Amino acid sequence: MLAALGRSMWRWRWPVVAGWLGLLVAGALLGGRVFDRLASTDDLRPDAESQRAERRIDRLLPEGPVVVAVVRDRDPYDPALVESVGRVRADLLAVPGVVEVEDLYHTAGGRIGADNRSTLVRVELADGLPDAERERIEDRVTALLRNIDAPEVLVGGETLAERAFAEQAIEDAALGESIALGVLLVVLVVILGGLLAGAIPLLAALAAVAATLLGLYGLTTVTAVGEFTVNVVTLLGIGLTVDYALLVVARFREERAAGDPATALVRTMTTAGRTVLVSGLAVAASMTGLYVFAEPLLAAMALGGALAVVLATAAGLTLVPALLALAHRHVPDSAAVTWVSRLRALVTRPVRRVASVPPRSGPGPGLLGRLARYAQRRPGPVAWTVSVVLLLLACPFLFGANLANSDARALPAFMEARRVHDVLLRDFEAGRAAPVTVVVEANPASTEVRDLMNRLNTLPEVIRMQPRPDVPGDALVIDLTPRGVTGGPESRDLVRAVRALDQPLPLLVGGGAAELVDYQESVASRLPLAVLVLLVVAGVFLFALTGSVVIPVKALVMTALTLLATLGVLVVVFQWGVGAGLLGVEPWGALDLTTPVLLFVFVFGLSMDYEVFLLARIREEWRRRSARRTPHGRARAGERAVLAGLSRTGPVVTAAAVCICVVFLGFLLGELTAVKEIGFGMVVAVVLDVTVVRGLLLPAVLSLLGEWNWWAPAPLRRLYERWVGPAERNPVVAEPVPAGR
Repeated sequence: MLAALGRSMWRWRWPVVAGWLGLLVAGALLGGRVFDRLASTDDLRPDAESQRAERRIDRLLPEGPVVVAVVRDRDPYDPALVESVGRVRADLLAVPGVVEVEDLYHTAGGRIGADNRSTLVRVELADGLPDAERERIEDRVTALLRNIDAPEVLVGGETLAERAFAEQAIEDAALGESIALGVLLVVLVVILGGLLAGAIPLLAALAAVAATLLGLYGLTTVTAVGEFTVNVVTLLGIGLTVDYALLVVARFREERAAGDPATALVRTMTTAGRTVLVSGLAVAASMTGLYVFAEPLLAAMALGGALAVVLATAAGLTLVPALLALAHRHVPDSAAVTWVSRLRALVTRPVRRVASVPPRSGPGPGLLGRLARYAQRRPGPVAWTVSVVLLLLACPFLFGANLANSDARALPAFMEARRVHDVLLRDFEAGRAAPVTVVVEANPASTEVRDLMNRLNTLPEVIRMQPRPDVPGDALVIDLTPRGVTGGPESRDLVRAVRALDQPLPLLVGGGAAELVDYQESVASRLPLAVLVLLVVAGVFLFALTGSVVIPVKALVMTALTLLATLGVLVVVFQWGVGAGLLGVEPWGALDLTTPVLLFVFVFGLSMDYEVFLLARIREEWRRRSARRTPHGRARAGERAVLAGLSRTGPVVTAAAVCICVVFLGFLLGELTAVKEIGFGMVVAVVLDVTVVRGLLLPAVLSLLGEWNWWAPAPLRRLYERWVGPAERNPVVAEPVPAGR
């Protein structure tokens, strides 16, 4: 099939390129509209208790969006300030869509800040306004609030913070992608030996991203897609497309040295093309592991991620070979001397002279080949040492991670919405945690309610209990202020304690801490199913590639070690603050609660990517070397196959890792802490995976297991030999291409 695809790409290269060019143009013209249809996506599914509590409170005490102004650096009772606030208040009440304006001078319960030189103005808008109309009213309200006669007026609120997050996410995506693409072009030219050869993966990535934006535009018609989703999905699409294109181009350069371009392209598709297909299908299927968690944000991320992977795979299997067929005269083979290789030699010659290293006559084994040779000489100690080091790196996450919802604290410190959040917390809330809210469905005057309130007030985590006034009907809403910080251990313990009370009244527990508890419990309950899905995915696709049932289990264990070590490093940097200043991050004492789940799936996908790249070549070498050998000879052949496979494919994997690190480093150029966590985490995971895991742990374990690496039960072995074996034993040779094509 893949040989036929290779021949088709050679014959029909112009129509294929034209089709992708059409997608690129359509994506440039229409895909940008996706940003006008982005929406806020909830972290939790609607049936979570905290979500039900929030909806019940909205029915009992309906309240629209709120805009808050902090009036600072002036005596709150200065007559000129009092007059100015009154004038602005009248103007605000005249704005259609403004329901209520509260301030220190005209409503009960006005508040003065702890510095005695600040006060609040609170503007409530009508509930249920369409987003566009609400944003227009918010802009008008913000402009009027700035007319208050004070040295500084800070305007913010929850919806304004969400808008600021969305706008910053779009800016970060544009900045990160543009810089990443520029750096990628330079890296690819150096790796592939020429400007046109280096441009092919980049062109494929641009086409795939344009098609992804079109797909996301269509996805917005069936589900909510957030700004964060677009950021992650587009950069993931760029990274995977470059990876796949790099593998195909590198194998074409290798095959080109031994034959004519048409034959080289067909052989490339039967080898590297098969690897791209298996890897793409495995990574796309692994996104179902994210969908298993069922939360709206993760579901949108799963669908968008699967779409990006499918399009990256399609570009690698169609656009890249078509471009190679068109530009093969300008793609040097792996042994060719080009201006890039000469420039590289000039740059490295002084270093080699100082280090007394003789020049190489051909391509060397690369980093992975050298690491593999070291690991094979002492496989036992290497395997144990690497495993222990990775587990030590994982300890901060396993024993000290604090996961919390990102709120305005995820915004950069200089943004106004973030400053409003910080001032409110410090000067008006005395640094206290956000309340845990209890909704009780009973007559507030009943004995049962009084007993419940007494029990709530005596819980050790509670420092203040305050029932809300004017709740209609037989219902009561109680705010419990916990010890500690918002979302901290005390808040979560209070949520669990209230839910565990043995009492007869129906109640719901809501608030930020309850949302965090619900999210953690939801993820924990669905994690076994997600792991099972990923194990099945890895088992099916890696078995199709290798004929082994041992390798999928080993791959999952290695991926788990990589992920846990990565999360441990994230805790040290983003939660504890070690080195955070170098990344331009202000630690807030926690990781975003979605970060571990997103990294779980993305790290698994990329780990599968590199696993497939390497194992495909190792399997190819093993089958060639192990035929007609004694058991001892096959064991030696297995070790040589591992070394040969890592030496031949290692440079490609290393180059792919460099490229994808460049892509994800684009995340660090933005301002959003949650996005930086993903970018930094992916870079750490790729570096660990490509060097420590693939370079040392993989060859060490393969050497220790020997022929057991390729073990499978007899029925599965016969199935593999029947469906896959003939293709491996009888490689396809390219057919002549008709003249004129």
